Amino acid sequence: MIIRKATKKDSDSIATLLLLAMEDIAYKLVTENDYDKAKRFLKYFIEKENNQYSYENCTVVENDNTIIAAVNIYDGGQLETLRAPIIKYIRTFYNSQIHIENETQAGEFYIDALGVCESQQGLGIGSKLLKHLIEEYVTKRKVTLGLLVDKTNPNAKKLYLKLGFKPVGEKTLLSYHLDHMQITP
Repeated sequence: MIIRKATKKDSDSIATLLLLAMEDIAYKLVTENDYDKAKRFLKYFIEKENNQYSYENCTVVENDNTIIAAVNIYDGGQLETLRAPIIKYIRTFYNSQIHIENETQAGEFYIDALGVCESQQGLGIGSKLLKHLIEEYVTKRKVTLGLLVDKTNPNAKKLYLKLGFKPVGEKTLLSYHLDHMQITP
């Protein structure tokens, strides 16, 4: 099993995995519950540079030449710049004036979405990926990692607490009420 920075050629696999992690939010972005439309939307941005979903901001877990997990992570201080092309696209192609709250801010690297292939869930792959991120960002780079966890997902929150994340507040994102958690150097 290899954990590595994503490349553009990983875009289709990353789109599948990120959609698994953020399904309802992706549907709100594309204005309907359409899996194929949401995946095309994500893949479109993952393949491009300089946006929040870009492959540049993704790390993947590969096993036997197959991507089995992916995470989207970026500097929270860059959210407005990284999100701008996505908002423009949504307004242009979906005629939506959607308001998306800021889910992160300067001072943290933000784990936007982490998805593990359904057949690989429960095997500790997500934990290994999170430990890798903690080592890379918190231990080596000495920066804070942040994420949001749905209040209706106590198992995820339990995992984050076990890995050292601490609750630092609450946020609302597209009508979802979420706990904001961080791990600091």
